Amino acid sequence: MKNLIFAFMLFYSSLLMAQNGIMPTGVITPPEKVRFTFEKEYPGKVPVWSIEYVGDDNDEIRYEAKFNATTTAKALAVYDNLGVLKAYELQIPLSQLPPKAQAYLKNNYSAQAIREIAVVVDYKNKTTYEVGIEKDNKFYDVVFDKNGGFDVSIQKD
Repeated sequence: MKNLIFAFMLFYSSLLMAQNGIMPTGVITPPEKVRFTFEKEYPGKVPVWSIEYVGDDNDEIRYEAKFNATTTAKALAVYDNLGVLKAYELQIPLSQLPPKAQAYLKNNYSAQAIREIAVVVDYKNKTTYEVGIEKDNKFYDVVFDKNGGFDVSIQKD
């Protein structure tokens, strides 16, 4: 009986360790290529790294570096495992949104609903603006093109 309990506990603990290995917690250290690229593009900035799995089967790794771009603005740089920049996101004030986007927000949402605003540049050098909106206890990303035209509203979990 003792052997059966011991075997069960050993099996159960190995499952717990395997789950921890899939989604690491704590401090993430990205590959050297990723760190080198970040330090070259943003010298003197101190990032907090996290990891995310993306793709159809969650089989692609993305390293996210969150850092202070200025004393008042936060930024996020997303890299693949080879150190290629996939996206850059920078917080901006409402006044830096294109006038068309500001007008759309004013007509469709209250000022209190706006939670965050960012300009996003993807790996194809395409610029968009993302505005985080909270409406009816749900969070949405309202996306605008580089000229401020409405593109899409995406509900987030």
